[in-house]
Amino acid sequence: MQTHVSNSGKDAPPLNVRAPEDIEFLVKESEMLTGKPGRMFVIAGADRLSYRVQWHPMGVKVERLDAHGQALSSEHLLPREFLDHSVIEALHAGQLFTPLVRRPG
Repeated sequence: MQTHVSNSGKDAPPLNVRAPEDIEFLVKESEMLTGKPGRMFVIAGADRLSYRVQWHPMGVKVERLDAHGQALSSEHLLPREFLDHSVIEALHAGQLFTPLVRRPG
């Protein structure tokens, strides 16, 4: 898990992301609350794949993360290209989640 994403409590369930347009809002929300770039998203399933998504004026940066929150790979995509990414496929399948965030401290 990323160091800048904090669960609001031990029992706080992650948010189920339901629409592609919610991702931009959730990323910006996390950046405003934490002061750090991007937000982590998890694809539910046996592998529990984790990604950090950063929104930029010209596109989206998507990083595949390891178990320690370190980037394994990175892609820079145009917004229309992001719509074909596995993060969006998981969203459409109801399998995309993101931890709740709060201000550090």
